[in-house]
Amino acid sequence: MTEMVHGTMPVYTGEPVLSRWWRTVDRWTISCVLLLVGIGLLLALASSPPLAARNHLSPFHYFQRHVVYATLSMAMMFVVSMQSPNTIRRWGVLGFVLGFGTLALLPFIGSDFGKGAVRWLSFGFTTIQPSEFVKPCLAVCGAWLLAAGQDLNGPPGKMLSLAAVLSTVFLLVLQPDFGQSVLILFGWGVMYFISGAPMVLILGLAGTAVLGGVAAYNGSEHFARRIDGFWAAEVDARSQLGYAASAIQEGGLFGLGVGEGQVKWQLPDAHTDFVIAVAAEEYGFVMVALIIALYAVICLRALSRLTRERDMFIRLAGSGLAAMISAQAMINMGVAVRLLPAKGMTLPFISQGGSSLLAMGIMVGMLLALTRSRPQGEISDHLLARGR
Repeated sequence: MTEMVHGTMPVYTGEPVLSRWWRTVDRWTISCVLLLVGIGLLLALASSPPLAARNHLSPFHYFQRHVVYATLSMAMMFVVSMQSPNTIRRWGVLGFVLGFGTLALLPFIGSDFGKGAVRWLSFGFTTIQPSEFVKPCLAVCGAWLLAAGQDLNGPPGKMLSLAAVLSTVFLLVLQPDFGQSVLILFGWGVMYFISGAPMVLILGLAGTAVLGGVAAYNGSEHFARRIDGFWAAEVDARSQLGYAASAIQEGGLFGLGVGEGQVKWQLPDAHTDFVIAVAAEEYGFVMVALIIALYAVICLRALSRLTRERDMFIRLAGSGLAAMISAQAMINMGVAVRLLPAKGMTLPFISQGGSSLLAMGIMVGMLLALTRSRPQGEISDHLLARGR
């Protein structure tokens, strides 16, 4: 009778999405990412006015654009992090198919903007670098194939995954983009190692990569010029590496002070490839150490959570994503201090660049989604149960 008058009571079948997401997501990683974005905005405020002056634009033109892309990146990170692993897998496979097709069409529809490498799609009001979005999708797709190959009567996942990676690397080398190629190979190698690949095969693949590097050195003037510059006994003080090294040395422990740095006026890529030099010059080693610590926490938190994960796809995909994020940060900073040859790679969440920021938001969003706490029990408990 009461139901006839007042209607039936609503039945709550589960916890609200936002509440469940906040309870299960890794808030340490989110905090580190937000700090990196904040540091990126601070450095963009310092490094973008010289670039705007060279291009005859308003002083804060590039800073304002960076704010827009950083906001979109964080929004995409939060949305993606709320998805289930199955949804992440579907998006990753679909994104890889679309991204691979776009890479194949780049020689015909892409632009190089005078940089000698056809890497961008131009839409007039903005540009997109497809390789940035292929990275996270390839990690997810490759992990899905590797995990499926371990199922009973499953497909030849390792061979299919390797074919997908090598095909993507081939398209990237044609641009040429050796930096992204190395990053993708490294991320896939980590997943392949975790999936149980024999060490002999891994060493063979590493040797093949070295032979590929030798072939690229002999066949690409662009690649050879960068390697020769890296091996040179002395660095030209007026080169990008020379200016970056001088700025890092001048910064010392606490830096020269906010706005006091000069490298941003001397380097054309101070806002992207060499933004760490701007940080070191104006804020010193303290700022650089903080940035390194934030990347380390993101990587270690992800790996710590993945060690307790029982689903092979989640373990592989999460490890590949964490490896790519960490390796990209190390490569960018390694180039600035001349530990690695110049590769033209951005510093995640700090360097300016629309495609890089948006793709990194998707990548960390996927990582957060895969490392969310799930009621599955510890993997050690699962292994002990199987041994009884």
